[in-house]
Amino acid sequence: MIERNTRQRQDAEDAFKITGTLRNTRHRVFEEIDASKVVAEEKTSRLREARLIKEAWVKNEMIGKPERKRIRKL
Repeated sequence: MIERNTRQRQDAEDAFKITGTLRNTRHRVFEEIDASKVVAEEKTSRLREARLIKEAWVKNEMIGKPERKRIRKL
């Protein structure tokens, strides 16, 4: 009887360890996903800022230049 209880207890403890390991793995995976989202958002904001700076620079360059005339082809 004692041997049966210890075996059942050992099986239960093993199952609990597996569950805890899966929980920790899941938590770690979600942390990695969140970290990659933060990196992607930072990169997007840097690229957006660079694009806006470039657009402002091009706009300032175009202010002093005369507009090109379009030639119609007949």
